Amino acid sequence: MATEAAGIDRHLLVDGFLQRRRYQLRLADAAADEQTLVCLPTGLGKTTVSLLVTAERLHEAGGKALFLAPTKPLVQQHAEFYREALSIPDDEIVVFTGDVKPDDRAAVWDDARIVIATPQVVENDLVGNRISLRDVTHLTFDECHRATGDYAYVYIAERYHADAADPLVTGMSASPGGDTEEIETVCENLGLVNVEVMTEEDADVDEYTHDTDVQWEQVTLPDEVLAIRDGLNEVITDRLEKLKQLGVTNTTNPDLSQKDLNKMRGQLKRMMDNDQSDGYKGMSTHAEVMKLRRATELVETQSVESVRRYFERQREAARSSGASKASQRMVADPKVRKAMRKAESFDGLHPKFSKARILLAETLGIDGGERAILFTESRDTAEALVEFLSASFDVRKFVGQGDKDGSDGMSQNEQQETLDEFKAGEFEVLVSTSVAEEGLDVPEVDLVCFYEPVPTAIRSIQRKGRTGRQAEGKVVVLMAEDTRDEAFFWISRRREKKMASQLAELKEATDDIEETVGDDGQAGLDAFSDGSDDESDDAGSDGDGGPGGGVDAGAAAGDADEPGDADELGDAGLTDFAENTRAGDESAEGDATTDEGTDADDDGVVATAGVDEGVEVVVDQRELDSSIAKDLSTRDGLVTRLETLAVGDYVLSDRVAVERKSAADFVDSMLDADRSMFEQVGELSRAYARPVMVVEGTNLYGQRDIDPNAIRGALASLAVDFDVSVLRTEGEKDTTELLATVAKREQETRDREVSVHGEKTTKTRAEQQEYVVSSIADIGPVTARTLLEHFGTVEAVMTAPEDDLLEVDGVGPVTAERIREVVGSEYE
Repeated sequence: MATEAAGIDRHLLVDGFLQRRRYQLRLADAAADEQTLVCLPTGLGKTTVSLLVTAERLHEAGGKALFLAPTKPLVQQHAEFYREALSIPDDEIVVFTGDVKPDDRAAVWDDARIVIATPQVVENDLVGNRISLRDVTHLTFDECHRATGDYAYVYIAERYHADAADPLVTGMSASPGGDTEEIETVCENLGLVNVEVMTEEDADVDEYTHDTDVQWEQVTLPDEVLAIRDGLNEVITDRLEKLKQLGVTNTTNPDLSQKDLNKMRGQLKRMMDNDQSDGYKGMSTHAEVMKLRRATELVETQSVESVRRYFERQREAARSSGASKASQRMVADPKVRKAMRKAESFDGLHPKFSKARILLAETLGIDGGERAILFTESRDTAEALVEFLSASFDVRKFVGQGDKDGSDGMSQNEQQETLDEFKAGEFEVLVSTSVAEEGLDVPEVDLVCFYEPVPTAIRSIQRKGRTGRQAEGKVVVLMAEDTRDEAFFWISRRREKKMASQLAELKEATDDIEETVGDDGQAGLDAFSDGSDDESDDAGSDGDGGPGGGVDAGAAAGDADEPGDADELGDAGLTDFAENTRAGDESAEGDATTDEGTDADDDGVVATAGVDEGVEVVVDQRELDSSIAKDLSTRDGLVTRLETLAVGDYVLSDRVAVERKSAADFVDSMLDADRSMFEQVGELSRAYARPVMVVEGTNLYGQRDIDPNAIRGALASLAVDFDVSVLRTEGEKDTTELLATVAKREQETRDREVSVHGEKTTKTRAEQQEYVVSSIADIGPVTARTLLEHFGTVEAVMTAPEDDLLEVDGVGPVTAERIREVVGSEYE
């Protein structure tokens, strides 16, 4: 794309809307030619670079563009910008978020020219076979430093390079990673082979940036707060002593690092894997240490109000029917209870609150500033700060959408309205959690205040990018003396310097990085294209329950138990399970076709999205938290479809449906008062002729404090009483192989169709009565039945005085008191 051709007034751009900046045009030139990572400081128009590339691609190559951003507010903001800057009808620039129904998204995808979406939505639509990436000619990953591990960007990039006819990827970030290796990982995961870096030192960029003054303000904690912390640390020391006796740590210092705690957890996990009972006890103690560490961190670095709320949530959790022993032990410990009482009686002010108010008064009052942002890690702290600062300033909060920790989130509309009002100057101070850090166009401010140091360089740079763009501003970091804040401070400074130097080095070393990712790039793109999973070759080849022992899979599908099947199917032999189920196998049956019905190219590129033919696996929406559905969706000859299934997690034919449970879930569901495993399996067996239960994981008998014979009894009941095939797998990859094997055997070898049926059964009146009573103060089903048998009706249980409740077997003073408290207390 020549610079002249990319003139700001040409190629689908609204004349005169965009300011002409030479560095943006240079970056767009490069990104239009290759799969490119664009690194540009926050606030200098990375989105404009992507928009220029999109406009050129739509003009030259046609098709459609897909722009991915990590949050709903970002998606909405980018959509507004694209609609203003491009001469494309607004209804052809569409927004895909979880707020848009799946059927509606599928209906508008084909007609859209530009789709701006959150990655999770696109990931789900790809897994559900609702959309095809074949005609997408430009894909942008905003804040692309997230493209690591299991984040949705990684899967979408794999699918895009495999499915698209003419792919072009642009990744954008102000801070792509902590070191060269991280940057290379991002490039490899997204299929990027070119790296373009602009820093504030570049002449083209320098005129658009201003200095940001960073200062650190120390505060001293009052003795009352230190006493709460020290009391909790005594308990941590005691728990570490127990772990030391197990040989997993050499220290009892409560200030040990997170790295040490992670190492300790790894040792305990290995002990559990070897079925050592001390491993389970130690892991429970370790969980208690982590909870106590969180409490001390809150009291040190946040506020006493935060730790008060935390303790209240822990008390509620300890009362629940599924409470962990770690929670129960912690809230019952005398020293912890003493610390709780001190926190509840503290009526002072955390010094960070006072310092924040002083800084705001200086900036907005004495210095004549207009706006300030106060960032905090904790939603509890954000809400407490808004309440405290509102007495002196016009303050609003800005938090994420999810309701969590007893706190209401903000809807997308509420978030956008808050930002619009902040930009318009309708209030002075925005108190925000991390949701405002990444790329969101928060207006320039006179002060950014960190309530606590940010140990991650990426987040710190993103935050400081909110000031110093149009005019000089300052950043202040609050730090409590002699606390974890100081450790985070030094980590943050070290990483900040490292990031700054590495961005400069990255600019110098782009050729080397491009050579590295370029050497691996073609192999990586080939791997994307053929959809194969080399790591899965060995999955399940060992062990009694893996699909490598395909006889289990055959038993799951059934050979001769169904009337009329014996003559038709005959006896299964090992060759029945030797069909190639992995992507890329030339002999695999049922080759996938593209959405235009043509055969896949010889290089193995198969556009599976939008394909209607092939072996189909219906996946329950709730299974998207695992990697199984995504892995299945990339398989040659397999088509996945998402539904909210009434029964089962996977439907593999008209007669085979699978309920999948991890080893922990299996044991938990044995004890679930609301919806037991046997109720689920009963519905499954009534709906499908060949129900299958997959139990995933190698540590089935080490879950919780359950007698192994009770677990064996449950397995026996499933097989004997419910006629369910129970299959064991080692993990998610193993389960994926098993599901693919059974689905292909059912649909290709046995020529069966996929048919979803079944519905949840309605509880009987007695079951409903037990459910109502068991939910009171989480007393559980056994006590609920005893109470109903004693009093006769739900109403009688509800109105019984405490003395009468104590006459019932199994009801002690604590349970009786909780029942009366829940039933008799006023609703607030």
